[in-house]
Amino acid sequence: MARKAQRRKAATRPADGAARPRGGDDHIIDAAMTLAGTNGWRRTGLADIAAEAGLSLAELYGRFRSKGAILDAFVQRIDRETLAGADKIASDDTTSVRDRLFDLIMRRFDALAPHKAAVASLARDLPASPMAALCTGGRLCRSMAWMASVAGVSTSGPLGLLRIKGLVAVYLYVMRVWLHDDSDDHAKTMSALDAALRRAEMFAQSVPASFPFKRPRRASAS
Repeated sequence: MARKAQRRKAATRPADGAARPRGGDDHIIDAAMTLAGTNGWRRTGLADIAAEAGLSLAELYGRFRSKGAILDAFVQRIDRETLAGADKIASDDTTSVRDRLFDLIMRRFDALAPHKAAVASLARDLPASPMAALCTGGRLCRSMAWMASVAGVSTSGPLGLLRIKGLVAVYLYVMRVWLHDDSDDHAKTMSALDAALRRAEMFAQSVPASFPFKRPRRASAS
């Protein structure tokens, strides 16, 4: 665990409290997440978000047509912050797929940290709306597909979909721990993630093609 903690890098993001350009997408997203964290996502309306962002409803409509669009933009921003600098992870042949996934998932939690209250609200409220939950599940699958690809996991075909769903299950399990982990070093979160990935690795040993935790060897030049 100590080795993983040393290797993990914080995701690139604006410093806490950094001002966003008024009326920009990030400013609106931050306003929505602030309200979700204090009032709950279900009780946050578009008029509330516009007021929090200091915009008229017409100005907000010019940027986002629905709460779902704001949520989609938030997830895409977290994806970008998680994948910032990921080229170095992808090009490192000395680490296993499991270690790469560990690093990437912890980077994602780093990016989500300023919005933990909002994430907790989303986790509570979205399952109550089947359509919103379905849309969010699609967003999460796309995010996990990107992370799996960076880690060296093939995501093509039916088997690739199975791998993505397996990674989603790992992520959601660990997120429940992260939401209640207030420690500075995130020791509980890292321990839960390490255990979940090890269980997935054990499953892969019984069904070898399901989740390749060892990076495939590169073919030697002839």
